[in-house]
Amino acid sequence: MVNSLRRSLVVGLPAAIALRPFAAAAQAPLRIEITEGVIEPMPFAAPGFVPDSAEAADLAARITQVVIDDLTGTGLFREIPGNAHIGRITNFDAPVQFADWKAINAQALITGAAGQRGDRVSVRFRLWDVFAQTQLGEGLQFEGTAQAWRRMGHKVADAVYSRLTGEGGYFDSRVAYIAASGPKSARRKQIAVMDYDGANPVMLTDGNALVLTPRISRSASQILYTSYEQGAPRVLMIEAGGGRRQVLDDAQGMTFAPRFSPDGSRAVYSASTGTGSDIFVVDLASRRRAQLTQTASIDTAPAFSNDGGQIVFESDRAGTQQLYVMSAGGGEARRISFGEGRYATPVWSPRGDMIAFTKIVGGRFHIGVMRTDGSNEKLLTASYIDEGPTWAPNGRVLMFFRETPGDTGGPQIYSVDITGRNLRKVPTAGFASDPSWSGLLG
Repeated sequence: MVNSLRRSLVVGLPAAIALRPFAAAAQAPLRIEITEGVIEPMPFAAPGFVPDSAEAADLAARITQVVIDDLTGTGLFREIPGNAHIGRITNFDAPVQFADWKAINAQALITGAAGQRGDRVSVRFRLWDVFAQTQLGEGLQFEGTAQAWRRMGHKVADAVYSRLTGEGGYFDSRVAYIAASGPKSARRKQIAVMDYDGANPVMLTDGNALVLTPRISRSASQILYTSYEQGAPRVLMIEAGGGRRQVLDDAQGMTFAPRFSPDGSRAVYSASTGTGSDIFVVDLASRRRAQLTQTASIDTAPAFSNDGGQIVFESDRAGTQQLYVMSAGGGEARRISFGEGRYATPVWSPRGDMIAFTKIVGGRFHIGVMRTDGSNEKLLTASYIDEGPTWAPNGRVLMFFRETPGDTGGPQIYSVDITGRNLRKVPTAGFASDPSWSGLLG
């Protein structure tokens, strides 16, 4: 009898994890190599997960589809559709007939099973290298409430993605954003959170006050944002599940453009000081704040490095909007952007190797990336307005928002690979902007 790995899941928030081995270890793994060149998507088969009972049949089908959608949405994998399958999986523990899957040129095979007992559901899966006829890694089992079934599908897809690319996954994550509705001249904006693929949206504010730039913590437990509900813009913090709001810093003046530190213990933001603005950091436990810059210019849009030791921000101290990096404790800042045009909204990759930014040049907006020293700048998009990049938990994909012109135009959220490929619109019920991606939910 196989052992199992069990993970308890709750909707929207990370949960405690208990780990146990499931199945035999794999031989040398099948692996897709991600390069700057043209990638031929890896063909895979994911026959419908086997339901443990008649009650679980619909659940099994829905979870299978989430796994397929997650993998094909990366642009790295191509599903071989069910009507092309020769083999059928009707028993999760039966030996795999590899010849049936090799005949349709499937390189990877995902087999799974799903069970439901009242409000509790469970999902098991295995990943196979068809041509080597071996299992890749251990099998996994996830358990949780019926409401968390999509998260279980995302977790299966994350595990498959990781084993086939050698990189961390990003599907089991949340995104904070601005949900917008109404005419352009009187647009109603609300703070909202959703799954990375646009599912399960939840509105956290009522739209009665203007809100801007939501920033979710890596743990997906809290959101910082700028609100005009008290008149002047102030940074507020709210639990990602909704509830009580609190002002981040009760000092006088305007505060805006906040972000959490990677460990969630601090927040960095901008505050008005005289004719310009400076960057401040606040310890969230003690609420002690420190001023990090002190210039006559506009210093804003700060973001921590992946290790919390540095901060990247935008400033017009050199006469135009450019990017600078300084220690998280303040001190001298060094300029890292030197290309044509203006740079804004920088954000450090979770990998620590790149900074994403908005660039405005020649009347066009772009989302770009550069090394942390400013070298190897690359523009990934170009449009009427593309703004506000945010990184996937694995540093492989960016989200941003794109605005369309005209009286009926509005913002929509898109994602793009850091190579500039696989531009995709993230489905939302209405207009949406200012995405902020959490880490993996655990």
